Amino acid sequence: MVDVAYGPEPGPRRKQGSQEPFGTEAYLAMVRRKRMYGGILLILFVAMMAAGFQLADGRNAGGFWQGLHQVGAFPSEVLAEAWARRANLPGLAWQFVPSLIETLNIAAVSTLLGGLAAMALALLSTRGLARWFRLIPLFRRMLDAFRAVPEIVVALVLIFILGGGPVPAVIAIALHTTGALGKLFSEVAENADLRPVEGLTSVGAGWGQRMALGVLPQVAPNWISYALLRFEINVRASAILGFVGEGGIGHDLKLAMQWGGGKYDQVVAIFLILFLTIVAIDQMSDHFRNRLVKGR
Repeated sequence: MVDVAYGPEPGPRRKQGSQEPFGTEAYLAMVRRKRMYGGILLILFVAMMAAGFQLADGRNAGGFWQGLHQVGAFPSEVLAEAWARRANLPGLAWQFVPSLIETLNIAAVSTLLGGLAAMALALLSTRGLARWFRLIPLFRRMLDAFRAVPEIVVALVLIFILGGGPVPAVIAIALHTTGALGKLFSEVAENADLRPVEGLTSVGAGWGQRMALGVLPQVAPNWISYALLRFEINVRASAILGFVGEGGIGHDLKLAMQWGGGKYDQVVAIFLILFLTIVAIDQMSDHFRNRLVKGR
């Protein structure tokens, strides 16, 4: 019987004058092309890294290689002084708990405000779900702008307007959170099933009702997972903003790290409680993410 799939002879059809099965040459050519593109990208990456390092080393006041052997000098001095005063670490850690609570409050409030704003902008900038289709580019550029400006830049501007304190830190982190979560929320919403939305539309539901009843139940687990992850990031961001006078434990860390201050035991105590807090938040967030996304 003639094989209608491969011709009169059994086995895969071969090209005329070729000993390889049909399609093998095209596959090998594709593999070679991918390897070539990968090699080109690797060369460009290495060249950019080398050029960037040379530029940074040229602008370094002391030179990178000349100061490389002193990298461990400051950490060893901090650890030596903290070890000599290790009996004071528990009391010092307890002393900085109020500042840690202020840092956590900044992170929590900024995550909540940024998350709520991100929800609205994500739905308004998602194709197929947006209320005003022509304004999708506007809302997307708003999210891009919020992500593009670092928190510390916004905080420094707000210090001149509002003065130092936790309020500028909350606003700065909330704006960046809006841009970051808005992008993630929008990508999740784009993969939502539109059949519930179409069903609600057929019975006369408004845009808000369609989003609340047809979209949010689908995207809520992933949205909450991303928000919890962002809360971890905002705890670190709020600690960093303390270096520019925004309060919280970062401000205490800045004062303790001054050279010659004799407060390096405070530095270690702050790092310890901050590290333990980040670990605790990471474990809780991981637990809740698994419960929400995987059901366990």
